[in-house]
Amino acid sequence: MKNTIKVERARHNMTQQDLAEKVSVSRQTINSIEAGKYVPSTVLALKISAVFGVQLEDVFELEEGD
Repeated sequence: MKNTIKVERARHNMTQQDLAEKVSVSRQTINSIEAGKYVPSTVLALKISAVFGVQLEDVFELEEGD
């Protein structure tokens, strides 16, 4: 699953730790999602999108074969 979390964090001047605290997960979880090693739950994906004030589809995108 592709995502633009790193870009959105930069736009909002936010660290991985800042985002992690806002959505109640560890910084390592955010790092793994950004790296494409972990697919977040629907609830977590919605929380991340809400923090950035954008639609889910603006942050997450399915890759072919997902």
